[in-house]
Amino acid sequence: MTNRRNFLKTTGLATTALGLGLPQFSFGGTKAEPFKISLAEWSVNRLLFSKQLDHLDFALEAKKHGINAVEYVNQFFMDKAQDMTYLREMNTRCQNEGITQVLIMVDREGMLGARSDADRMKAVDNHKKWIEAAKFLGCHTVRVNGYSDIAWSQNPADAAEASKLVSDGIRKLCEFAEPHGIRIVIENHGGFSSNGKWLAETIRNAKHPLAGTLPDFGNFRIGALEGKPVSYDSYRGVDELMPLATGVSLKPKVWDDAGKESDLDYERMMKIVLSHNYHGYVGIEHGEREREWESIVEIRQILEKLQKSL
Repeated sequence: MTNRRNFLKTTGLATTALGLGLPQFSFGGTKAEPFKISLAEWSVNRLLFSKQLDHLDFALEAKKHGINAVEYVNQFFMDKAQDMTYLREMNTRCQNEGITQVLIMVDREGMLGARSDADRMKAVDNHKKWIEAAKFLGCHTVRVNGYSDIAWSQNPADAAEASKLVSDGIRKLCEFAEPHGIRIVIENHGGFSSNGKWLAETIRNAKHPLAGTLPDFGNFRIGALEGKPVSYDSYRGVDELMPLATGVSLKPKVWDDAGKESDLDYERMMKIVLSHNYHGYVGIEHGEREREWESIVEIRQILEKLQKSL
């Protein structure tokens, strides 16, 4: 199975990937285990920001709560991307405990869809160190944001221009990632990027086999108009983004087209995910205040039941 799965087949980029010498990824999954479970570090962000939990201890705590794969957030080791002693310690702790380091979610490094060429390239340059860190840690993916300084609006011209700029930025970043074999994916994360169709088209227009998506079940709230939420149907959005996906982020709340939030239908959503021949990690990204670990375990147990029934 190639890294881009259906995307490579439908866009004709499989040959390109082989020509670049890019690795073939296996995201796991078997008939007995149709998907795997990981934990996104943001789930315990309050514990980390308050110093109740140290970033270096996050992976071991995940394992203590029954999860053997972790997804990092760069904000919690922001100044350590090039600190090899620190990164080696992360590796050692995970290797000693048999924990898989899946990806790094990168924020606060500039807009890959900035209108200014100089600002866009600066953002690309700012992200490069995280690609190198991901490679060192054995991660297969770096998640970035599809943001532009073109403010979200319902104007199709604004959406088209923002898409063009983000496509350019992510392609440039993917070109740097080629020798490292690291996937660069955009998560639906507010604004234009929380429109599933917009994000899928933006990634396809980047025309690079390492460009992909990280569908987040709950991040389909686009913005607000006159104080009312504007959203995109989560089930349709995930379905649109899955052909390009390296991973998925699970939140237990979803949105519809009318700006209404509701509880996640786990079985319905996971059937959508698996229908795209995806058998990789489902990253839990949720932790209730003051019962973070308890709520994480509850979701893990739901997913474990689905592993047996789907």
